[in-house]
Amino acid sequence: MSEPASISAGIAARYASAIFELAKEDNVISALENDLDALEAALADSAEFRDLISSPVYTRDELGASVAALGKAMGLTGTMTNALGLMAGKRRLFALPQLAAQLRDMIAEEKGEVTAEVVAAKAMTKAQQEKLAAVLKKTVGKTVNINASVDESLIGGLIVKVGSKMVDTSIRSKLAALQNTMKEVG
Repeated sequence: MSEPASISAGIAARYASAIFELAKEDNVISALENDLDALEAALADSAEFRDLISSPVYTRDELGASVAALGKAMGLTGTMTNALGLMAGKRRLFALPQLAAQLRDMIAEEKGEVTAEVVAAKAMTKAQQEKLAAVLKKTVGKTVNINASVDESLIGGLIVKVGSKMVDTSIRSKLAALQNTMKEVG
């Protein structure tokens, strides 16, 4: 991990921990999930919002006022709005994407869920995703949410990542293994 990414992750982890504990104390974890949905949508859809959180041009006061207005307009909880205001005052808004990811992980852990990153050669149907989630639940022992993507270069099969474990059943990897075996033989 690069140094700036490591710094962002460290900052995000501290803020995420504080926000999560406050939400847990107030019993508003579901509201925190709604806040994350709104923030992640804003990050994905608005180039202006991404520029705002990463630009050094704005003063701390301007950032704080902008975040307060956005929090109100987006219907964010007081906890999240206050945390964003604090981050703006400390010039830490650049860590917002990492903060959202950290909070998602903490909420999933609290609910006993885990996310599986699945890369398939072609788009999976809802039934296939549900069947895979059921199989992974037996293996992992937690409810599994599937985050599926498509990579046609796999030719066929899947790559499944759950936590630190990865299973690669793609034809591409099998062909690469066969090619390495053939190199060793002759």
